[in-house]
Amino acid sequence: MLRLTESSLACGDVEGKFDILFNRVRAIQKKSGNFDLLLCVGNFFGSTPDAEWEEYKTGIKKAPIQTYVLGANNQETVKYFQDADGCELAENITYLGRKGIFTGSSGLQIVYLSGTESLNEPVPGYNFSPKDVSSLRTMLCTTSQFKGVDILLTSPWPKYVGNFGNSSGEVDTKKCGSALASSLAMGLKPRYHFAALEKTYYERLPYRNHIVLQENAQHATRFIALANVGNPEKKKYLYAFSIVPMKLMDAAELVKQPPDVTENPYRKSGQEASIGKQIPAPVEESACQFFFDLNEKQGRKRSSTGRDSKSSPHPKQPRKPPQPPGPCWFCLASPEVEKHLVVSIGTHCYLALAKGGLSDDHVLILPIGHYQSVVELSAEVVEEVEKYKATLRQFFKSRGKRCVVFERNYKSHHLQLQVIPVPVSCCATDDIKDAFITQAQEQQIELLEIPEHSDIKQIAQPGTAYFYVELDTGEKLFHRIKKNFPLQFGREVLASEAILNIPGKSDWRQCQISKEDEETLARRFRKDFEPYDFTLDD
Repeated sequence: MLRLTESSLACGDVEGKFDILFNRVRAIQKKSGNFDLLLCVGNFFGSTPDAEWEEYKTGIKKAPIQTYVLGANNQETVKYFQDADGCELAENITYLGRKGIFTGSSGLQIVYLSGTESLNEPVPGYNFSPKDVSSLRTMLCTTSQFKGVDILLTSPWPKYVGNFGNSSGEVDTKKCGSALASSLAMGLKPRYHFAALEKTYYERLPYRNHIVLQENAQHATRFIALANVGNPEKKKYLYAFSIVPMKLMDAAELVKQPPDVTENPYRKSGQEASIGKQIPAPVEESACQFFFDLNEKQGRKRSSTGRDSKSSPHPKQPRKPPQPPGPCWFCLASPEVEKHLVVSIGTHCYLALAKGGLSDDHVLILPIGHYQSVVELSAEVVEEVEKYKATLRQFFKSRGKRCVVFERNYKSHHLQLQVIPVPVSCCATDDIKDAFITQAQEQQIELLEIPEHSDIKQIAQPGTAYFYVELDTGEKLFHRIKKNFPLQFGREVLASEAILNIPGKSDWRQCQISKEDEETLARRFRKDFEPYDFTLDD
């Protein structure tokens, strides 16, 4: 009878420490029972003398489990892997080969790619090339029945794997790793992806392989990077897991999403990597130098980089950000902007008090250049938006408030992220969430809760009309606007008796005050916010 579940172990860089590894495996099997196989990524051989390996090679010692290893990552260890198509290195130890697919007895499908990335042809025996990645993708992805693979084994981390995920520690995934490995993971959709080489353990939050609300649900991927065997810091180098082969699983069970699932980290970088070119992540064009002194006492000018203008005698000439087709009330370079409301200016975004705000500290986060919505922002602008959001949360928390952020991309021409503080004493976050959902239902608005780690760019395409709410817990609500939408909906909910209890302020036009009073509020906010304002850092 065929057993459905395979119990497996994955291991990071062994680096020739075979006794330490296999003694540890024996101890685990004695405690937990036998495993079916051990998968080794990273450097299996090290720079140590071969005496220990000779004992396994000659049969004096034997691996306690069927072990499959990837090939060389450097010239020094190429000598151990003579056959590019794979071969038995010792009893129970098998070299998988340069690249290919291994299918277990239960139908478990494992795709492997040995070596590190090289963009030059021909590649040496310890590298893989764009052609290698392309051939693997073509081999598997061209059939209409292809859904993904069970396991992907690479030695290097995939570049950008940390995007939208939990912290990867000291490893900067925007700089380290292989863009080709990212491309491969994007195309093959493995349920598990193991890698090594960075001497650390990192288990990323699972990420989805489909676009929410646009594509049918697909299974999630778990990326696990493993440390080196016997490392003195005792970082995890062995990972135990049980897996039922994809082809034997019920479809509904397969696509079930973990509660902490995030967006796919390679959604932006996958296309660049697939053609074998390490194209840098999108960079926002430099903002024009529209900055003016917000505090005359400081007497300081900042360049568009946010640094002191004296720091560089020959600054690069900045390019202009996107320009509006006509007059815009919110483009910072525009004469229409009411600059007395501006309270902080960054490199790509600025902060301003809302005109006719729900409270004295109701603020807007706005891009300096002309962008209509969040989904149109480039990477650097998004990064600064998130920085402002995090800083405002910290600021309001210190004042006993939680903030609600919403955007209405409907009948608006310039992105305005509304940030409204709500006193903690007024209500709980769940009350705010319930108020939005209840009022949406009353007005026949389909307000959907989307996963906490979702990126709005993966849900709505540029040009799509939508309404979006983000609570202080990270919970998010989204409505795709198809026809009409009440322009003051966000304000109406927050002004309602259930939250701020100021129903008369639901329309900003009923809340306007004199310019003199606005200037007073702006000065007060700047002073209070100054200790938290990252744009004032030297």
